[in-house]
Order: sequence, then structure tokens, then C-alpha cells
Amino acid sequence: MAGDFDLDLFVIGGGSGGVRAARIAAGYGAKVAIAEEYRYGGTCVIRGCVPKKLMVLASRFADDFADAAGYGWSVGETAFDWQTLVANKEREITRLEGVYRANLERAGVRLLEGRAVIEGPHAVRLLSTGEVFRARHILVAVGARPSLEPMIPGGELGITSNEIFDIPEQPKRILVVGGGYIGVEFAGIFAGLGSKVTMSLRGDKLLRGFDEDLRDRLGAAYSRKGVDLRFGTTLERLARRPDGAVDATFQGGDTAVFDRVLVATGRRPNTADLGLETAGVALDAGGAIVVDGYSRTLVPSISAVGDVTNRAALTPVAIREGHAFADTVFGDKPAMVDHELIPTAVFSTPEIGTVGCSETLARSRSDDVAIYETSFRSMRATLSGRDDPVYMKLVVDAKSDRVMGVHLFGRDSGEMIQLAGIAVTMGATKADFDRTIAVHPTAAEELVTMRTRAR
Repeated sequence: MAGDFDLDLFVIGGGSGGVRAARIAAGYGAKVAIAEEYRYGGTCVIRGCVPKKLMVLASRFADDFADAAGYGWSVGETAFDWQTLVANKEREITRLEGVYRANLERAGVRLLEGRAVIEGPHAVRLLSTGEVFRARHILVAVGARPSLEPMIPGGELGITSNEIFDIPEQPKRILVVGGGYIGVEFAGIFAGLGSKVTMSLRGDKLLRGFDEDLRDRLGAAYSRKGVDLRFGTTLERLARRPDGAVDATFQGGDTAVFDRVLVATGRRPNTADLGLETAGVALDAGGAIVVDGYSRTLVPSISAVGDVTNRAALTPVAIREGHAFADTVFGDKPAMVDHELIPTAVFSTPEIGTVGCSETLARSRSDDVAIYETSFRSMRATLSGRDDPVYMKLVVDAKSDRVMGVHLFGRDSGEMIQLAGIAVTMGATKADFDRTIAVHPTAAEELVTMRTRAR
């Protein structure tokens, strides 16, 4: 198939989107190579979703031990060892990287080690060897990286989500700067593991862009857990103390001492020094690659998927985009990804799951929005009496009866929202939810038993 080219497809980046595109394209008979400069699996597997979820699970055992007593179990004295968690986490992601490599090799994809840069519409150079490949199509799937911006005096003392997984000791005192996905999740992790956690953010609530009821409840839950939430606050300076700790100075002159400062203020597309401008690929103001609905850039032979395009920075979206690219280019099955409805979870504790419109967005789209909601304590904590809140909310277009959004807060929300996402994606109505027989006793049954309109 390659013809006058060395390859039909050269994929730059061995993360979720690039790997899926490479495998599917190879399955269509394309001659494919993929280059990765660090470890196959990308952000999600190596320094993102997977190790983070393992740490989230680790942080929740304290609650499990507390609940156990209410059920007649004597757990006894417990202790947590950070080094054990880090070592076991590393073993698991190493195993997963091996799975990624094996799947690519099984599909017939050529694996290349090292950084690759674009030298023209059809040319890619592998810097580790100097070899230049001519490819009919080039796919850029290099993801994004954490940003330490805006830089402040002493800002180099902060660490990002790339480094937090492998610090040698658990910090007794940690400052988390930022209130988005990453900040919220790591704040919950370290609070659960017993660290004293402070969060500093410019906004007045956590998780900007999420439904307001979820934001309010998460803030209240974190406060009850002892997380020091400093809203409307700017970090102005960091300085190293003689004992190795970090002095943090906030807007207004307040100071505090921390063992670690995690900066989670955003991510930037990994587009620097890739040769994109030389090839004529357009970038937006944030450095993301500009693509159309089929992930094509302004250069017909070059496409891009995943976080590097900054459309929806989520692993399953990158995977879907990579698959759609391969179907379109090599499978003669043109496919576009719908970025409008994306079920997602935030692995805070309590957990969040959401799909569709927030109440605020729904009211901007419809002049008659019905809200159904319920709140209760999870059954898991009823015998222990532990604080374990659950909140569920349906946002409905009252005129059409279509469910516009589902918002969950509490235990297992991530699992539930995946299934609720199917219904919302199919265009389910409130009547469809109502006629679904409940599974009892579960938390999820509340989704189909809310009958009274709250507002």
C-alpha cells in the first residue's frame, strides 16, 4: 500500500490515541510505524489515569476500615507505607506498558524509540537515529504536559502531576495549587492518606465548568475532611527553608510551610519543537493543533488526535478520535467524533460522575427546565455512621421530556455515569427513566425513582 512512501502512516506519540490509530490502521492493511520518546502508554497509563486511580483506591481504605467496625469487624491497628504503594504502582504500569507494546507488535506496527519531528508534509525524522521516514500520512498524537505557569519567584520548587507519583516520601503537609480535575483528585488522595492538605485557587469554588450543585457539595465535603480551602487566593512566592520544606507566600502576605507544593493549574499541548510550523500546520493561541471534524490539519497529509488538539482532554476521547481517524483514512468509513456528549468522572472522594448539560447550561438552551434531585447517606456507611454523602440530579427539558444532563456525587458515581451516559446519548426521556424497574437496594435505583420535580 505504501507505494512511493516508506510507510502509509507514521504516528508520533505512543499514548492512547496514537496507539489506537496505529493498531486500527494496521488492521486495515496499512504499513505503520509509531515513535515514542518516553514510555508507551502515554499520560494515561504512565503518569495519569491509571496510577492516579490506584492512588485514589489506596486513599479510600481509611474509610473502609472505619466502616468495617460498624459491621462487626475488628480491623486492629493500621499503617500506610508510601514506598510500597509507589513500588506496586510502578510494577503495574510497567506491566501495562508491556501490554501496549505487545498489542502494537501483534498488529504488525513497527515500534520506534525516540523523539520524532516533522520535516515536511510527508517526512518525519527520528532523532535517536537520524533516520528519515517518508509517510503517506502523519498523525500527531503527542498529548499535553502540565504547566507551571504563571511562573512566580521560587516557582521551580513546585512539582506537577508528572512528578507527584514518584516522590520518595509522602508529604505531611501539601499545598495543591488549582481546583480542576487534577488538583481536586490529588487533594482527595493525600487527605485520605492522612496528609494535611491545603488548596489554593483563584476561583470561588472547585471544578469550574461543572454543575453548581456538584461544586458546592464537593467543597463542603472537602472542608469536612479537613482540607483547607483557600478560595480567591493567588500564590505569589515560594522559598526553600533550611530544613528542606517550602515557605509559601500568598496574596496579601499570608504565609505557610509545606513539604510539597503541587501545581495543577493546567496543561499545555506538546507542540513545541515538533516542526509543525515548518510543515505548515496551524496552531491556535494556546499552542494546540487546529483540526477539523475528521482530525485533519490544514496540511492534507497531517492529522492530529488527543490532547494535542485541546478539543476534550480525556483519554477515551483520544482513543475514539484515533479510531475514527484510522476508519476514515484507511478503512473507507468516514467517521467524526461527537464532542458534545461526553460522560466523565472525577475521582475525588466523594466521587463525581456527569454527562450532558449542567443546570446553568440547560437553562441557556431551554426556557422550561425541570430539576429532579435526591440526597442521602450511602448504605455502606449507615452502620458506621460515617459521613458518606450521595447526591443525584436529573436535568430535564420539560417540553420534550428529554434528559439533558445527569449529575452524580458519591460512592461509585464513575461506574454509574457510564451506564447513564448510554441512556442520555440515546436521547432518553424522563419517562424512559421512570418506566425502568429499579434494582434494590442500590444507590443507582434513585435515578429511576425520582418523581417529584424539585424546581
